[in-house]
Amino acid sequence: STTVVPDSRRTMRVSSFLVGLAHSSVRATVRQGMPTATAGARGLSCSGALPSPGLALNDGRTHPQIGFGTYKVGFIPASASAAAAGAEDAGAQGPTAKECVVAALGVGYRMLDCAQFYGNEAEVGAAIAESGVAREELYLASKCWTNTIFDGPGAVRAQVMRTLEDLGTSYLDLYLVHWPVPFKHVDAYVELQALKEEGLINSIGVSNYAVEDYEELVADDRVKIKPAINQIEVNPFLYRQQTVGFFEAEGVKLQAYRALRDGKAFEHPVILEVAAKHSKSAAQVLGRWCVQKGFIYMPKSVKPERMVENAAVFDWELDEEDLGQLDSLTTPGTLETFKALYEKCVYRDTPTPDRKDGIKSITAG
Repeated sequence: STTVVPDSRRTMRVSSFLVGLAHSSVRATVRQGMPTATAGARGLSCSGALPSPGLALNDGRTHPQIGFGTYKVGFIPASASAAAAGAEDAGAQGPTAKECVVAALGVGYRMLDCAQFYGNEAEVGAAIAESGVAREELYLASKCWTNTIFDGPGAVRAQVMRTLEDLGTSYLDLYLVHWPVPFKHVDAYVELQALKEEGLINSIGVSNYAVEDYEELVADDRVKIKPAINQIEVNPFLYRQQTVGFFEAEGVKLQAYRALRDGKAFEHPVILEVAAKHSKSAAQVLGRWCVQKGFIYMPKSVKPERMVENAAVFDWELDEEDLGQLDSLTTPGTLETFKALYEKCVYRDTPTPDRKDGIKSITAG
C-alpha cells in the first residue's frame, strides 16, 4: 500500500532538514578552499550563498558561474526525451520542486535555471518565498518553449508575465528563447528586446542555437541587442569545439546543460581514472571540467548531499593531461547524434512537429 504524507508533515520534514543542514558541516565542507569572488572580479558571493565567481556578460551585467538546474525537478514534462520513449513517467515525480529548491537554496545555490517547459515555476516561486532569501541575492533565469515561440510575440510576452507571477518577482535576471523554431525565433527574440527595454528582464539570450541560428538572428535589422547567453548541452562527451570557439569570439557566454550527463558517465573509465587521481567524485570531475573551460555550470539533483558534492569544484584544478583525456571523449558519432536531435527538436511541441522546411544544416562540431 502507499502511504500519503500530509502537506503539513511534509513541510515539517523539509523545514527540519534545512535547519539541520544550516548547522551541519556539509556547508563548511563545500566552501572550504573555494575562492570568494572579489569586488574587482564582480563576484556574486552573498551571505549564506555558495561563493561563486562572477562572469562578465557582454551587456555589462554579471552571471554567477554556478547555478541550480530545475529540469525534471519534481515534474517530468510529457515530451521530455525519456518520457516520450517510455523510459520514465511524465508528471509529478519524487520530492516536489518546492522541496528540492528550498533545499538547494539552503545549501547556498543562488542562481536558478527555470523554464516554461519544466512545468514547475510556480513551485520554484513558492520555494523562494519560503526560503527567506532576499530577491537581490538571487539570479533568476527562464526560457519560453517552442509552442510559445511558434505562437508569436504576444504569446512570448504573456509567458514572461506568467513566469514573473509564478516566481514571485518583478523582474528576471535572464530570459532565453529555448529553441530556434524556424521562421519564428527571431520574432520571439525581438519581443524579449522590448521586455528588456521595459525593465522586466535584465539580460536576454538564446538556447540550443547553432552557429547558423545565431547568424540568422543577428543579421535581422530589428535585432539591436546581441544575446548575452547561449545555453547548450556541453560536457566532455559533447564538446563542440568549433561552436564553442565561435560563441566565445562573439562574446556570448555559454551555459552548460547536462554538464553531468544525467549521471550516465559516472562509471566511464576515463572519468573514474581522473577522479581517483584527484580524490574526487565523477560528478566533481565533470563539473570542474565545465568551470575550468569557462562555462556556466548548472548541476541538478534532488538529493541535498549531492547538491553539496556537485558544488565543490572551485578549490582544485584539472591538469593538462586530464583536460586532454577529457576533451578527447567526444566522437564523430556523438556529434551526428546531436545533429539528429537538433533537427528533431526545433519543431517539437509545435502544431507542426514533423515539419522539415526551415531546418538548417548546422555546424555539428
